Amino acid sequence: MEAAPISAAIFTFILIFLSHGLSPTLSAGGSDDRSALLSFKSGVSSDPHGALASWGSSNVCNWTGVACDMAERRVVKLTLRDQKLTGEVSPALGNLSHLNILNLSGNLFTGRVPSELGNLFHLTLLDISMNSFAGKIPPELGNLSSLNYFDLSGNSFIGGVPPELGNLSKLKQLSIGGNGLEGPIPVELTRIRNLIYLNLGENNLSGHIPEAIFCNFSNLQYIDLSSNFLAGKIPIRGDCPLPDLMFLVLWSNNLVGGIPPSISNSTKLKWLLLENNFLTGELPSDMFSNMRDLELLYLSYNYLESPENNTNLDPFFASLTNCTSLKELGVSWNEIAGMMPPLIGRLSPGLKQLHLEYNKIFGPIPANLTNLANLTTLNLSHNHLNGSIPSGIAAMQRFERLYLSNNLLSGEIPPPLGTIPRLGLVDLSHNRLTGAIPATLSNLTQLRVLVLGHNRLSGAIPPSLAQCVNLQNFDLSHNALRGKIPADLSALSGLLYLNLSGNQLEGPISATISKMVMLQVLNLSSNRLSGTIPPQLGSCVALEYLNVSGNALDGGLPETVAALPFLQVLDVSRNALTGALPLALETAAALRRVNFSYNGFSGEVPGTGAFASFPPDAFLGDAGLCGPVAGLVPCGGGGARRRVFRDRRVVLPVVITVVGFALAIVGAVVCRAAATAEVRRDSRRSMSTLLTDAGDEPAERDHPRVSHRELAEATRGFEPSSLIGAGRFGRVYEGTLRDGTRVAVKVLDPKGGGEVSRSFKRECQVLRRTRHRNLVRVVTACSQPDFHALVLPLMPNGSLESRLYPPDGGPGRGLGLAQVVAIAGDVAEGLAYLHHYAPVRVVHCDLKPSNVLLDDDMTAVVADFGIAQLVKDVGDDSGFGGDTGSGDPCNSITGLLQGSVGYIAPEYGLGGHPSTQGDVYSFGVMLLELITGKRPTDVIFQEGLTLHDWVKRHYPHDVGEVVARSWLTDAASAVADERLMEDVMGELIDLGLECTQHSPSARPTMVEVCHEITLLKEDLAKHRGAAVTTARGPASMTMTASERSYSTTDSSF
Repeated sequence: MEAAPISAAIFTFILIFLSHGLSPTLSAGGSDDRSALLSFKSGVSSDPHGALASWGSSNVCNWTGVACDMAERRVVKLTLRDQKLTGEVSPALGNLSHLNILNLSGNLFTGRVPSELGNLFHLTLLDISMNSFAGKIPPELGNLSSLNYFDLSGNSFIGGVPPELGNLSKLKQLSIGGNGLEGPIPVELTRIRNLIYLNLGENNLSGHIPEAIFCNFSNLQYIDLSSNFLAGKIPIRGDCPLPDLMFLVLWSNNLVGGIPPSISNSTKLKWLLLENNFLTGELPSDMFSNMRDLELLYLSYNYLESPENNTNLDPFFASLTNCTSLKELGVSWNEIAGMMPPLIGRLSPGLKQLHLEYNKIFGPIPANLTNLANLTTLNLSHNHLNGSIPSGIAAMQRFERLYLSNNLLSGEIPPPLGTIPRLGLVDLSHNRLTGAIPATLSNLTQLRVLVLGHNRLSGAIPPSLAQCVNLQNFDLSHNALRGKIPADLSALSGLLYLNLSGNQLEGPISATISKMVMLQVLNLSSNRLSGTIPPQLGSCVALEYLNVSGNALDGGLPETVAALPFLQVLDVSRNALTGALPLALETAAALRRVNFSYNGFSGEVPGTGAFASFPPDAFLGDAGLCGPVAGLVPCGGGGARRRVFRDRRVVLPVVITVVGFALAIVGAVVCRAAATAEVRRDSRRSMSTLLTDAGDEPAERDHPRVSHRELAEATRGFEPSSLIGAGRFGRVYEGTLRDGTRVAVKVLDPKGGGEVSRSFKRECQVLRRTRHRNLVRVVTACSQPDFHALVLPLMPNGSLESRLYPPDGGPGRGLGLAQVVAIAGDVAEGLAYLHHYAPVRVVHCDLKPSNVLLDDDMTAVVADFGIAQLVKDVGDDSGFGGDTGSGDPCNSITGLLQGSVGYIAPEYGLGGHPSTQGDVYSFGVMLLELITGKRPTDVIFQEGLTLHDWVKRHYPHDVGEVVARSWLTDAASAVADERLMEDVMGELIDLGLECTQHSPSARPTMVEVCHEITLLKEDLAKHRGAAVTTARGPASMTMTASERSYSTTDSSF
């Protein structure tokens, strides 16, 4: 009978053991937790690390990432960070009613965040950052009243920031940066009084920063609102101190005004990042005196100036000398001027990076700069620094990157520069450095980039530079280097870019260059190299750009070079090469530009494969070539054989030659008098001939007759002080006619021969047949046998080129968004008229900023029709006579490529005729140039990269990289709605990309372009209460002659 009590005791023991001796299990009421977790697991589609492999055992509390409460035996923690889980999060997680911590960060979850998570009232930490969640942030998350850590950053959330988040009164950290959130910052967030950390950066938030953010968050230590579209001033007031603030991150917004002086109250500040805004005013003079903990200060990409009317940098740097923890300082891309202060050498010894590039700082580099012994990066490029590079630079042994380009530095490159072991980049280009290249640079074994181009360096290239075995970019172009190219350089097997052009190098190209197997760009042009092009160059299989033009090379063009698989640009012009062109070129699919001109090539050029796409100017001066290719005469009965036949017939009796010569002299004497009289009659007839058609009213009615003498008087004898522009075909002078009319006199160069004469006639014929408010108006013309001039209205605001790129090298004057739209619309309307509505259709052929003029109210007019082409419509007998083709745009006047480099449509380079689609392409390039602030010939557009390609790389995911905020200041147009500005900018970028498509048929017509721009004008007008065409901004009241210049480059007036 004792068995029953024993059994009962054993049973009781087992229960106690199971209850207390094992890991906790879920209570009977916790079955929902298990089912919720299994539902979550079912939503996971991939678990590469096996994090959920244990999620099948009976004891839930033993599952990976799960923790239970010992007392209540409920799931209180779910942590599965950095497991690369994919799938969607199940709404059943909202049933884990006792959950305190939910951390799913660093995975690959997609879809929406379940609103049911708002039921987790005990949650104190919610971290689902660094996933791919999308959709809107559920407002139900505002119910999590116990939450003190909230991180949704690094996802793809859209929509606005839920105002309900302002109910999270216990929250200390709120991070929702790195999403696609838009709209204003809800003022409700300012109710979270205990907030210490706020990150709303890298979104699309707009509007002003609520002032209460800085006044209500008295405990705030970290605030990041960077990379948004926030506008207005920084609302930090003196009566709202932020004594604990350590990190203020506001970079890349649209903030305006000055830097608030009350920031000086935040003496614990470690980071102050305000770059890439529209801040103005002076650099702070005493703001940083008490910020001993300041580590990072970036004020770059703004419009800040120096104190004392932008002349004195001392106060700013003096206040920084107390920042003993400073590690990085950036004030680049501003308007600051003044002498480089010696105080810079008293900055924190721990300073590692110093960026002052793209300002107006002048004077020598202080010798005590070398006190900054821990500096790793120094960028002083694009200033006005002079003097020499301090020789004590060797003391800066931690140097890694040195940028001193585009200054006025002189003297020699200090040899101690070669003793800095970590130096990996040296850019001293575009200065006035002289002397030899120091052989000590060969000690820089970590050197990857060495750019010394555009200086006055002399002597030989040190062969020892081959010891810089990590060199990838090597540029010594445009100096006065002599001697041979060292064969030792072939040891630089990792070299990608080699530019030795524009020197006086001589001797052969070494066959050992074949060892540079990684080489992509090789430019040896404009030297004195001789010998043959080594066939071994074909071993450089990565080569994309090869230019050996302007040397004395002979022999043939090797088949191995022509067969390079990735070669895009090949220029061997202006040498003494002979023989036939390699047949391997026929299958060179990657080739985009070639030039074989002015050599001694001979033989037949096939009209198939890549040869069929080579432009006519690729073969200029190669008299021995023939074949069915544009620009060459046919082989067989014509071409080379005809020339041989003519050569044989040249052997004529000498007496015939002598007699003919004598008769020519006699004829010239007899005709001289008659010719003189005829010339006088021609000059009197010139206006009616050039500026009217047959049947038109006399020219005098619209075009006053003007003589050479009057033009000379108007321009003060064409003296240099009246010169306001020069180009390919002549010069432009400012003048005042006798009736007081201020004019620009375009005088064509008499040495230009027939091409200039044809250009003058062509421009007159275009101007006489067209009339539109967005085309330049001709005042009159003057034509004599040795003098041709067009008289045009003087445009008070010069050209678009001179506004964007002043001839004196200073910064361009900003254009507001409305001005950009208005100017683009004006140019588009002028071209649409030329292409579709003029009495005869005209292809401009040379559209670019220097050929767009701006009148006194900033209305744009298209100018310079010197190489324009009339299009002969069916049934139209007008045109340029022999220059005009039937039904197509006429051929070029010289057979050369029409237009200006960077603006030429790609089909022109393949032998295509000028067309309206080519003008559309040029317009698109100019539009993208206005938006990006980058010339299409910018140094970054090398190796076949175009402005179109560059924009597509960054747009739409990185619009901030594309838009040139230094130009699109919006100060003139005052577009207050940042969202509207973003939309209009996006439309302009899209339009520019459409116009610059490679296929001509894919581009819109100028009529379609006008329609799109009209819609943009209407959008702007709706938000401004006035038509954009009336908001061009004030005209400049006083301008120098250089500012009035229509162009200092290429053909313009």
